[in-house]
Amino acid sequence: MSIIDIVSPRLYNLKAIRRDLHAHPELAFAEHRTADVVARHLTSLGLEVHRGLGGTGVVGVVRGGRGLRAIGLRADMDALPITERNTFAHRSTVEACMHACGHDGHTTMLLGAAEVLAARPDFDGTVYLIFQPAEEGEGGARAMIEDGLFDRFPMESVFGMHNWPGMAAGSFAVHAGPVMASADRFDITVRGHGAHAAMPHLGTDPVTAAAALVQAVQTIVSRNLDPVVSAVVSITQFHAGEAYNAIPDRAELAGTVRAFSEQVQEAVEARLRTLCEGTAAAFGVEVEFEYRRGYPPTVNTAAEAALCADAARAVAGEGAVTTAAPPSMGAEDFAFFLQKKPGAYIWIGNGPGEGGCTLHNPHYDFNDDILPAGIGYWVELVRRLLPAR
Repeated sequence: MSIIDIVSPRLYNLKAIRRDLHAHPELAFAEHRTADVVARHLTSLGLEVHRGLGGTGVVGVVRGGRGLRAIGLRADMDALPITERNTFAHRSTVEACMHACGHDGHTTMLLGAAEVLAARPDFDGTVYLIFQPAEEGEGGARAMIEDGLFDRFPMESVFGMHNWPGMAAGSFAVHAGPVMASADRFDITVRGHGAHAAMPHLGTDPVTAAAALVQAVQTIVSRNLDPVVSAVVSITQFHAGEAYNAIPDRAELAGTVRAFSEQVQEAVEARLRTLCEGTAAAFGVEVEFEYRRGYPPTVNTAAEAALCADAARAVAGEGAVTTAAPPSMGAEDFAFFLQKKPGAYIWIGNGPGEGGCTLHNPHYDFNDDILPAGIGYWVELVRRLLPAR
């Protein structure tokens, strides 16, 4: 009997769980109801359950055979501060909060895998099911690590999966190396001297200086980095002034840096600092620069990525798995796990991203039709990593 055949009888209840989670989204570190749903379901399967890691995180334990090896499978649980624009019956019931990234589906796929593994523990070792809070910008993976995740649940490798709109439903993309970028933030304050707009010579204009700095920042990627190296530097905020007839005394800029390596992060940060210093000297203003490291790049280890690709092919077929997809400049805090353990983070196709059904869009919805493929992938991966003796 194939994995899909094993999963199929469970789909009705799993879809109900997924849609219930979608209707009751919770933001980062507030996933109390979601954690309750997860813990109850794991307990109903007779599994060992641990709560409270990283605040609202849940870890379920599935054991098979007598093997001492262990791996971790991770799903994220949090939603986004977005007002849902869908009108279907399971739309969000929470104002300005929705599952616009499919974490409801990720949680459900891992719960489905828990059902199959608990019912058929035909593997040798331990599987830790990691239900993580606060992926969306708040670093829930780091919080779980700091709370002792890898000390309390020693695992040799860890794996993650994210749905990907625009890829054929149930297909897979596996990267050997970088899959998602870093996400750093910076703030720049340009201080001048205010003046009447009709008498600019009596002041020092921070707006002019800040505008020149915005232009200069765009040269970092095009003129300071190797052309074959990927990076994105974006100014996303520019705030200055309150009146039509007054030159303000300050301007504020903010933005993000995306890269696939720490070396590029360091190079961009250094160049930003140099440009700020140069702008201050050229325009006679004061420039304050603050750079904050966020999520690191998500980089798969090659051996684990190859195992993931084989597991995906066993479920979806050779033609439905690619290892040549370009990585994304989006960020993912699964990167913190991969800094500590070997492993891989893969994409599962969610179907066409049409009609606004793209990530972080108010019309997004997870595609329930890919639940069998996602669950099947998790189960097949466990069987390959922890083969029964």
